[in-house]
Amino acid sequence: MMGDYEAVIGLEIHAELKTRSKMFCSCDASFGGEPNTKTCPVCLGLPGVLPVLNRRAVELAVRLALALNCRIAERCIFHRKNYFYPDMPKNYQISQYDLPLGIGGYLELETDDGPFRVGITRVHMEEDTGKTVHASESGRIHGAEYSLEDFNRAGVPLLEIVTEPDIRTPEQARLFMQELKSIMEHLEVSDCKMEEGSLRCDANVSLRPRGSSELGVKTEVKNMNSFRALYRALEYEIGRQREILEGGGRLVQETRHWDADANVTTPLRTKEYAYDYRYFPEPDLVPLELGRDFVEKVRSTLSELPAERRRRFREDYRLPAHDAALLSSSKAMGDYFESAVAAGAPPKAVSNWMMGEISAYLNARGLEIGDLRVTPERLAELIDLVEKGTVSVTMAKAVLEDMLESGRPPREVVEEKGMAQISDRAEIERLVDEVLEDNPKVVEDYRKGKEKALGFLVGQVMRRTRGRANPQLVNEILAERLGEGG
Repeated sequence: MMGDYEAVIGLEIHAELKTRSKMFCSCDASFGGEPNTKTCPVCLGLPGVLPVLNRRAVELAVRLALALNCRIAERCIFHRKNYFYPDMPKNYQISQYDLPLGIGGYLELETDDGPFRVGITRVHMEEDTGKTVHASESGRIHGAEYSLEDFNRAGVPLLEIVTEPDIRTPEQARLFMQELKSIMEHLEVSDCKMEEGSLRCDANVSLRPRGSSELGVKTEVKNMNSFRALYRALEYEIGRQREILEGGGRLVQETRHWDADANVTTPLRTKEYAYDYRYFPEPDLVPLELGRDFVEKVRSTLSELPAERRRRFREDYRLPAHDAALLSSSKAMGDYFESAVAAGAPPKAVSNWMMGEISAYLNARGLEIGDLRVTPERLAELIDLVEKGTVSVTMAKAVLEDMLESGRPPREVVEEKGMAQISDRAEIERLVDEVLEDNPKVVEDYRKGKEKALGFLVGQVMRRTRGRANPQLVNEILAERLGEGG
């Protein structure tokens, strides 16, 4: 794909932590609200205020760092990262620099080509910035008549995860982000709502001659707010850099913006270096010393991780690897599956409905599993109706369509719409005899060896019952009747 060059990719992921209050003050950290209504003198950086560290944010940060196999620093400190931008009310960001919370971890991914390990350079805490709204069609500063500032997000606890440059393809980058998101959801570290900005990703991309150990000139790509955007942005940037190098040009280190509408990256600014931020220790916060007891207490709260859940789904529920991977892709999806199974439904049947009709419904409407009006227990009831032969699979799909819109119990839908399956043998025998009598030519064709004729006869019986006849019984009785005349 890339000729004599290979890509070297490292990711920088920012995740807002799932806390009630902000990082250094008691302001509400929830998403949204009227602009500038969730602020106070501390997160606005007014003179004379003092920050106080959020203990819950530290616990969640340690939880994720442990899950990523990082070494937890016994002592770390906060720094001031100085830069001037309107969404930074203090004109600096409280972050961590050379003494981060977690270092030297890794995340192992399961791929079709076998396990693949991505090193984790560091996991550190910081505060989020505010939000700038540019009054232009594109939403960017170019062409805007004015800009507005909303500081509700300023000071929200933020975790930055920096990887080693171990990723080589856009697909590996996407797999890494999907697994990291799933881990954070399972650990309840972040809600990971990319559409709300609580999970964001930047990528450092460079090319080098295949087989070389030296790194090329990198660009940082920003504004990738979905897995699809991450994949497409990396694919474009790799192609852009390759074209320049093959044409004899030189790359410059810069930050670029992913334009999802035009499918291109565009220059933002030349790349800053660490010294541009003039880091120095935050004078208003004491060093953070994490004792072994504290770390081990947090470790004891770690829940089952996605990889462990996938393995358990394969072993305990006998699910195929594909099913197990999809159902454990998010905590909510896995919880829904297990609740339906706990309500008595066969695991494979639950998986089939979730991966089929339910996933199609959610995808078509841009919903999450938590938005579903059908509870796991009611899905189990529907599956039970199919297992007992009360409704056919075809009818069950129609019942589910109603349930998805109304949230009603399946039995109520079945009774109201008269969808119960006809499994009375005498009734079906009577209908089969009527169909055979009305279609002598088709019967003759079948006996001459035209197998498709049987399908026509089955269809006629189903039509007379509006699809309610038990298809297995219909086929069985038809075979008996046609055999008698042979």
